[in-house]
Amino acid sequence: MILANIPSPPQGVWHIGTVPIRAYSLCIITGIIVALWLTLRRYKAKGGDPDLVWDAAIVAIPAGIIGGRLYHVITDYDKYFGPGRDPWQAFNVSAGGLGILGAVALGTAAVWALFRYRGVPLAPFADAAAPTVILAQAIGRLGNWFNQELYGRPTDVPWALDIYYRVDDAGRYAPLTGRSTGEVVASVHPTFLYEMIWNLAAFAFLLWAERRFRLGHGRVFALYLATYALGRFFVELMRADAANLILGLRVNTWVSGVLFIVALIVFLRLPRGQESPREVDPRERAGGELGGERERALDGTVGKR
Repeated sequence: MILANIPSPPQGVWHIGTVPIRAYSLCIITGIIVALWLTLRRYKAKGGDPDLVWDAAIVAIPAGIIGGRLYHVITDYDKYFGPGRDPWQAFNVSAGGLGILGAVALGTAAVWALFRYRGVPLAPFADAAAPTVILAQAIGRLGNWFNQELYGRPTDVPWALDIYYRVDDAGRYAPLTGRSTGEVVASVHPTFLYEMIWNLAAFAFLLWAERRFRLGHGRVFALYLATYALGRFFVELMRADAANLILGLRVNTWVSGVLFIVALIVFLRLPRGQESPREVDPRERAGGELGGERERALDGTVGKR
């Protein structure tokens, strides 16, 4: 027999004693670590100060989590506010619900403020981080698989995703924290998988486009926003979970469409070519030198003073 459908994991939460280990959180953390490692290498290769990457991570990660949660709560406010709802659940990030668009927006704003304070251009860093961010998003989408969320309409395609009925130890329905009973309640389009594949393809495309067209001055980041928004637009059209609508379309569909247009316009208007190491980090240090030994190493003049 040929396995026709994709099975969901039997559970998304494990316990070590009383400590819950959530697959959703592990996927997010893994994505952050991979993105941080790659950004360090890419920004350093451009002539940037690697220490700035760590500083950026310190402000971007909490800002991204806050922004992602705020976006989710605002666009799905009826899940947390109103009759019979518990507003405190808006703070329960471990239960899932991070809007990547909000995470990118607030995370970028926090890093912009940091770089402005340090007197360093943001564009080269944004270009270094852009491909790694969409790779992290692809890794993070696995968390939706464990949580059995963000799936599409029922389907009978061979790659349909089986959604299991989950219960807790008391036998109560618990879709996020429970264990599967083996009962399939629906076979649906795995839209989280579609977005994950799109993100991986976008990661490869951004690396290729950057080298092929020598993109710089923030154009890689703008292309990342446009590429992601384009894929997200079509994925949103396939989703079937409850969402707030504007003129019959999901809020995320509208946001993705607007973001694609704006990002594409910005990409076309930004300067062409790549920055020199001096443009990446123009800070002057003692004696009017840029970066001391690091700058001389970039210029190939170490030992020639």
